[in-house]
Amino acid sequence: MNAQLSYQPHWVREDFVDFILQKIKPTFAWKRILAEVTGVQSLSKDMVLLTLKPNKNFDIAAVRAGQSILLTLMIHGVYHQRSYSIIDVTAQGEIRLGIKVQGLVSSAAQLLHVGDSIEISQAQGDFVLHQGQQSALLIASGSGITAIYSLLKQAVAQKLKEIHVVYFNRAEVFHQEILALAKQYPQLKYHFFNTAQQKQHLDTALLEKLVPNFKELQAYACGHHSMMRQAQEIYAQQDAASNFHQEFFQPVQIEQSNEAQPITFRRAQQNFIATTNLLSSAEQAGLRPQHGCRMGVCNRCSCTKVSGVTQNVITGEIDDQPNRAIKLCVSQALSPVTIDL
Repeated sequence: MNAQLSYQPHWVREDFVDFILQKIKPTFAWKRILAEVTGVQSLSKDMVLLTLKPNKNFDIAAVRAGQSILLTLMIHGVYHQRSYSIIDVTAQGEIRLGIKVQGLVSSAAQLLHVGDSIEISQAQGDFVLHQGQQSALLIASGSGITAIYSLLKQAVAQKLKEIHVVYFNRAEVFHQEILALAKQYPQLKYHFFNTAQQKQHLDTALLEKLVPNFKELQAYACGHHSMMRQAQEIYAQQDAASNFHQEFFQPVQIEQSNEAQPITFRRAQQNFIATTNLLSSAEQAGLRPQHGCRMGVCNRCSCTKVSGVTQNVITGEIDDQPNRAIKLCVSQALSPVTIDL
């Protein structure tokens, strides 16, 4: 009896397809979102305006003012990611980012040249303007003006009844543009403080002077940590925290669990004890799972939980179902867990 041989086809690997496509054009990809750098313009001595033309995998119609993207760069052979607010989308389908030198990725991003190709994410985040025409207060400091300027243009387009902008910066980034908007739209009240010339900080007295009814307005803040903490305290003290919205890009800080849990990486046949999030615990055990942003947004550390109970530390959601996708960086074990890694 003759043995019959059957052909077993294999799926084509996505990275191989991308390799071939990028020989045709650097931003061609099957699923990945790649973008070509089409402009690099100085905004100040330590901040640039980066213009990107994404490929067709980017859902440009879904972008909302105030949202951000993850920018991925390879630095010394290692992929690093950071979130940047989208300033606006141009009529040519380009997205503009304001990038200030304040870290590894930002420094590398400022060295990009026109024609370079980089990987980005879809637009993300819920730091977006409220619906309707209720008045708003926009507070910015430093590079936080990128998100606030985006919200400001949306507020004008949305015809909010009254718009207050309180802006602290030693560099006059977008200052002239906001002045021009204030001249064009009388409902816009602009309050700028050049902190290189005057030592003015955000406090309750200043807000009461500039915006007497600030507690009643929807407030949006983005900027330096000290200003953000002060804004949070002001709205908490005024019992108006429900009207306060903020944006900042920080790795998720997860408190250590009271109970250590045994974790198994099934394919790697590795076991370790988790006392904090699964990514950090694995790294403490000497393992190196794939990861990116450490904030639960880039999906690079997504994997399948075969069994066990985990909690998403951002949403608080508890997952006790088998064979569910989780993100290692924002998942904490509540029981012994087995992961398909």
